[in-house]
Amino acid sequence: MRSAPAASPATTRRPLATPEELAAHLGVPIATLYAWSYRRQGPTALKIGRHLRYRWQDVDAWLESQSADRRPRR
Repeated sequence: MRSAPAASPATTRRPLATPEELAAHLGVPIATLYAWSYRRQGPTALKIGRHLRYRWQDVDAWLESQSADRRPRR
């Protein structure tokens, strides 16, 4: 019997987030995402043709870096 093929990186990828999806996820207006992209702030945006897309792993990393508790730990 053959075992199931191992999942390749292509089959385990999450789809790229659209500005609408990310705005809903973060609770910010879509215009804010476009402004952040223009100013090179916020999560890293990818240009796919004329469209912006976001990798969820970049969004998660950016959110982690935005921690409100920036005090040094003792």
